[in-house]
Amino acid sequence: MPDLLLELFSEEIPARMQPRASEDLRKLVTDALVDAGLTYESAKAFATPRRLVLNVTGLPPKSPDMKEEKKGPRVGAPEQALAGFLKGAGLSSIDQATVQSDPKKGDFYVALIEKAGRPAIDIVADIVPNVVRGFPWPKSMRWGSGTLRWVRPLQSVLCTFGPETEDTDIVPFEIDGLASGNSTRGHRFMAPEPFAVRRFDDYVSSLEKAKVVLDPARRQDMILHDARDLAFASGFDLVEDAALLEEVAGLVEWPVVLMGSFDESFLEIPAEVIRLTIRANQKCFVLRDSRTGNLANRFITVSNLVAEDGGRKIIAGNERVIAARLSDALYFWQTDQRALPGYEDKGKPLDQRLAKLRAQEIVFHEKLGTQGQRIDRIIRLAREIAPKVGADPEKAARAAELAKADLMTEVVGEFPEVQGQMGRTYALLQGEDEAVAAAIEEHYKPQGPSDRVPENPVSIAVALADKLDILTGFWAIDEKPTGSKDPFALRRAALGVIRIVLANQLKVSLRDLAAVDADLLAFFHDRLKVQLREEGARHDLVDAVISADADDLLAIVRRVEALGAFLKADDGANLLAGYNRAANILRAEEKKDGEGAFDSAPDAALLTEPAEKALHAALESAVSDASAAVGSEEFEKAMTALSRLRAPVDAFFEAILVNAEDPALRANRLKLLSRFRAATRTVADFSRIAG
Repeated sequence: MPDLLLELFSEEIPARMQPRASEDLRKLVTDALVDAGLTYESAKAFATPRRLVLNVTGLPPKSPDMKEEKKGPRVGAPEQALAGFLKGAGLSSIDQATVQSDPKKGDFYVALIEKAGRPAIDIVADIVPNVVRGFPWPKSMRWGSGTLRWVRPLQSVLCTFGPETEDTDIVPFEIDGLASGNSTRGHRFMAPEPFAVRRFDDYVSSLEKAKVVLDPARRQDMILHDARDLAFASGFDLVEDAALLEEVAGLVEWPVVLMGSFDESFLEIPAEVIRLTIRANQKCFVLRDSRTGNLANRFITVSNLVAEDGGRKIIAGNERVIAARLSDALYFWQTDQRALPGYEDKGKPLDQRLAKLRAQEIVFHEKLGTQGQRIDRIIRLAREIAPKVGADPEKAARAAELAKADLMTEVVGEFPEVQGQMGRTYALLQGEDEAVAAAIEEHYKPQGPSDRVPENPVSIAVALADKLDILTGFWAIDEKPTGSKDPFALRRAALGVIRIVLANQLKVSLRDLAAVDADLLAFFHDRLKVQLREEGARHDLVDAVISADADDLLAIVRRVEALGAFLKADDGANLLAGYNRAANILRAEEKKDGEGAFDSAPDAALLTEPAEKALHAALESAVSDASAAVGSEEFEKAMTALSRLRAPVDAFFEAILVNAEDPALRANRLKLLSRFRAATRTVADFSRIAG
């Protein structure tokens, strides 16, 4: 079976665009092949800084012949309708059509259209130019006098097609004056001369000889292992960074790992600031001392070539830039610890920055006031929440007061990623309580599903206050998430509240914590459902447990867990079956007698059969015990109380004819079933449970 090799060779493709571009190329081409009737065995795409590559294996030599019946107008239809039918079917005369009969519609024309399959190479020649012209780059450009848009100027197109054991053919097409061929080029500096290839295997090996590693995953692996080995040989450990590794692999075709250094005096700067400075400006990795675990004055850079001098000039160039950037960072760090001009009388350094933030009246949101007003709200909320989560109210208020102060520091102004973290560092330097300092850093957390959840009570109070202020504020001004749009990250804030409450097993009411209205509570319910489903909980059990006014998140989760365990046991599964049978009977009879017709208590005097009496007695006992257990939040105990209904319910359906001929007896038995239905609602809405 023939294979297809396609390479689009251009000037440098931004690293951030390469993964998406290679996937887009694979999908666009293979989708078009399938639409044209061509199946394939496998397809894999690759990207380097200067090329997008696609290899499709196991294509047929031609598309299959097609036979299609095209239904036309009825016999005797107007000439205009017949003419349109003939044109669409590709017929020259109505005599070429057949007549078929339909018992209802009568006789009508049918055209049998036969289409011969096309050579696959011709189909590919049509597909590739269309894919290239319509390629979905986030940003693209035109160059010269052409009309083609590409991420960077497109220089050549390699496209070959053919079986493994034979010579391949060039797929012939032209894109904006650029003709397809079978040649490419290697590394820009180490192997710039063009060379011809036939198929994917010799393409990859020829690129290797020309100093190009095609597979980005392999480039990442080479960089990671070489960096680890180089660091280890010098007594250091690599500080790994997956995102930086992916980016650097997209900047080089032939990775060469080198080590440089910077002056030890820069280690005065917090480690995270050093890492960010080196990462952001030079795309370099930092190292730790293997013995102490502290950051070392070394870095790893990745070159795109094998230098004649062993990389000394490359290292020296990186060292000069890093030294300059670290000098800036050191200046910011030292400036932040000094008095702020004009605010010297406002107390400690962070208090001075807070005073500046207030004085500048920086707007948080036009309808929610300034950052200073938001801080005041967080202080009030944190003070109120603190006793409910076991925190010191004064420490929580102090942490809330300083939580946003580091936004006015020089370091955070240069590196927004370290907000909170720098606030903690500066708070400790000015002698704040450790719990206060920790809360300043942790009040932003968790910022995602994998982020750490605050555990210290002061941190919990401030983190909840920060998130609840955002949620209640934006709900008050009717700025809620819509569809996929959530510009103020309100879903993340709600999920953060949920994770804090559940991870710390907090028995709190959302309404007691903040001004959570019914609509916002429903939003929390939706986020909780998402969280529980991701953890493996059945969606129907979550729906069965959550009521419109449920604002104790921990109680909801415990109910879901207890209900799930109950239904896994035989008693629970059989009781659910009994409930469904009772609910179906009641639903049918309520259509006749009216909704709520059987909601009153059954008349004990009309219970004549032993099975009726047994169920009635069991219901009185189970409802009382289950309600008491739910009230004390002993949900497993509530389920156990309900499980006692299994045997009498089974016996009732076995022995009793519900729809008795006597109307009074029928109504009383239906009231008994209604009482059973209501009993299950003490723990959950069984109507929402599947099965």
